[in-house]
Amino acid sequence: MNGWERKTPKGFLLAAKIPQIITHESVLQDCEEDLNHFLETMDLMGHKLGPLLLQFGYFNKTVFRSGGDFLARPEPFLAKLPKGYKFAVEIRNKNWLSKPFFDLLRAHKVAYALIDQSWMPRPVEIFEKFDPITADFTYIRLLGDRKGIEKQTKIWDKVIVDRSKELMSCVNVCQRTIRRGVSTYVYVNNHYAGFAPATVEQLERLWKAATV
Repeated sequence: MNGWERKTPKGFLLAAKIPQIITHESVLQDCEEDLNHFLETMDLMGHKLGPLLLQFGYFNKTVFRSGGDFLARPEPFLAKLPKGYKFAVEIRNKNWLSKPFFDLLRAHKVAYALIDQSWMPRPVEIFEKFDPITADFTYIRLLGDRKGIEKQTKIWDKVIVDRSKELMSCVNVCQRTIRRGVSTYVYVNNHYAGFAPATVEQLERLWKAATV
């Protein structure tokens, strides 16, 4: 971890996912020791430490019967999170997006991770129903359709899916959040269009053109 801090340029921020032993295996129960160990490791990043993501997978009804049942799990966990970090939460059950869910995150100043992914509402769609800004920053992840793109390639060296329309939508969302004074982080996966660095460059061009 010290290597990442030393090798990255000034002003660079490093984000990380909280280990799956916490989010997938323990699902936030009896995991204080694991979380503390993870945070101690992340502290080596110093001032370059960015958001820390609690990414949950899709939960079927054998795990949680409803979104309300799920909310009972993060409520005590979020209440105990240490100060001084930027935490974000990502869920993969679209029917669990509700006012109580966003209110819980807002109460603990934890960001909701807006994701552009095949089976979840896109960020712009969520804004039509809710206010998903629940902290002093927002976290956007451009993930795409993993299974769909892997049918076309598994070599991530060029763009093979035109995401211009979706990227322009992302720009519009970012303009919206920044106007509210909210720090906005955008992360891009290779599975989004085929080559994340090129997607970042395209997003930057669209942003500059839209803000002239």
